[in-house]
Amino acid sequence: MSIKINFVVLFVASVLMLGAISAPLNLIQSADALKGQGVPSSQYGSATKHKVCGDKLCSEVKKETPKKEVKTVPKKGAEKIEKKEAEKKKIEDKEMSAQARYDDTALPPRTIKTGTITSVQDPGKGHENHQLAILLAPSDKVYRGMLTFTASDEVQLVALHGPLKPGQDKGQAIWTPDGKTKYALTFIPLNAKAGTWQFAGNALAVHTMKDEPFTISYSVAYRERTLSDTVKSETITSVQDPGLGHENHQLAILLAPRTTAYYGTLGYSASENVQLVALHGPLTVGQEKNGQAIWSPDGKTFYALTFVDKENSIGTWQFAANAIALHTMKDTPFTVSYSVATGQ
Repeated sequence: MSIKINFVVLFVASVLMLGAISAPLNLIQSADALKGQGVPSSQYGSATKHKVCGDKLCSEVKKETPKKEVKTVPKKGAEKIEKKEAEKKKIEDKEMSAQARYDDTALPPRTIKTGTITSVQDPGKGHENHQLAILLAPSDKVYRGMLTFTASDEVQLVALHGPLKPGQDKGQAIWTPDGKTKYALTFIPLNAKAGTWQFAGNALAVHTMKDEPFTISYSVAYRERTLSDTVKSETITSVQDPGLGHENHQLAILLAPRTTAYYGTLGYSASENVQLVALHGPLTVGQEKNGQAIWSPDGKTFYALTFVDKENSIGTWQFAANAIALHTMKDTPFTVSYSVATGQ
């Protein structure tokens, strides 16, 4: 009996002890559950600096600023700008290619000649009473260079272009030794005893309209150039000027427009008085509105225009431009024979 009573007492004591232990455990679990749900507080800022937020003091927790999503919006006209840049690059590449070809063009060595000679009777038909001193004999190539001289009499300067093909003598000044072989004549009435002349032609001479011989001492520096796209000796007939506003004019294009500028010398003889034309460009959009003289074939492509009216059918011209031509303000064609050579 006493054993049974002892067992009951022991059982009751065990139950009480388990109850005492489980009560705090339940309280801890409830506290964790409440903390996980958030604890309302009316304190903010520095008042919470001693409070614990998770595993750190609240004052140590950095407030994270949400990152704004940046959206890439294509700029208005971006495609148009890219297209323009691509076109500009294409033009620059073309210019560099043209410049490379231009620079790689092999020039013959420059010849420098010095001498003193006495003139002889001019062998040209109609010039039998004149005197002529031939400095560079006729060639199928183009001479381009500079002459410096001093003479015993006042002289005129002569450059020949040709020989011309049958039927090409159409009003321009002509020189011929036999009536069959004909040259166009650039005749510069310098009428001085000394001077300097930059020339281009198939022959070079000095002349007087007297029958007494004269003496000339000279130095000439030149290159003898083979014919090409930029070295020419030919005769052409003008056409209607394609420039807007020039429809009633005539134009003879000697060197066609290109992006790399030409530098050279022209000698010419035309069937009537002509004007010299040089084009610069093409201009970029808007540049045609700045007030300078403009030439355009279509109202879209524009060139700045150098227009020189010498009121002469014969002459020489040292030029630099993207194109050169001869022009008249008439609607009837003219003929011009010329020699032109570019490069240094």
